[in-house]
Amino acid sequence: MNKSFLPFPHAVYGTPPPDLVDLPDNAGQLSPLIPGSASLEALSDASLQSLCIAAPQGSLERRFVLGHGLRAVAPGGELTVLAPKDKGGSRLAGELQDFGCEVAETYKSRQRICRVVRPDAALPLKPAIQAGSPILLDGLGLWTQPGVFSWDRLDPGSAMLMALLPDLSGDGIDLGCGLGFLMRKALTSAKVTSIAGFDIDRRAVECASHNIVDERASFHWADARKHGMEKLDFVISNPPFHSDGVEQRSLGQDFIRAARAALRRGGVFWLVANRHLPYEAVLTKAFRKVEVRQDQNGYKLLEAIA
Repeated sequence: MNKSFLPFPHAVYGTPPPDLVDLPDNAGQLSPLIPGSASLEALSDASLQSLCIAAPQGSLERRFVLGHGLRAVAPGGELTVLAPKDKGGSRLAGELQDFGCEVAETYKSRQRICRVVRPDAALPLKPAIQAGSPILLDGLGLWTQPGVFSWDRLDPGSAMLMALLPDLSGDGIDLGCGLGFLMRKALTSAKVTSIAGFDIDRRAVECASHNIVDERASFHWADARKHGMEKLDFVISNPPFHSDGVEQRSLGQDFIRAARAALRRGGVFWLVANRHLPYEAVLTKAFRKVEVRQDQNGYKLLEAIA
């Protein structure tokens, strides 16, 4: 992996609550979930004076981020890490101590806040970094990485859509493409001339670009709701409905509106979602025809005609 120095000495990973930490005005963003951010794992060793991390909930992903954070902070530099107590925060101090750091821990607004001065000594970071790095997973036969949605399995919703998706044709997009499961299925049709995958997660986009080697496919690290495309023949999507671990039904509804904006009249939208999500009213308002193609095992598959 190529390493590079940043044009800023201070950085932040994610969006920590502003009332809990003071960030330098010139702190650069490193989150893979904020398009346009720099990459933490691409930073040179000891290239930062300070780093603040809003720690991810998953243990493999979190330790990977902590390991790279400690690698990127210069000896004597400051690392601040925080997370809700019930979403990994209770483990932060122990994990940082396992890396060989002395930790000052405080607790405020249900968040554990850990502060570390990067030691001069070499730290045992390699195992955590390796465990959270991209991997070609045997069970999937795809490149993936801890932290990406459904990183170690085919989720049931996508499996339903893949099983029932007919041969598509023309130009289309996958809103929230993830590792590329649905794009791969769409590209089995020789009538598909192009498909663009959009995802808010840089890691997912990078994995998908390795998983799909087809000149008809393109990949975009961007908010899928702001795709900027129109007059397409088809849209496929298994949209997210959580933000920061909290159910946010409006997110999927926004994906539906974005799908309609992308389609020509007569274009088709294939959507899979958890049964309880209230998408029908938005679909009926945006599309001329909506049909439920399957409803079982807690998931529903819908076809909508623009």
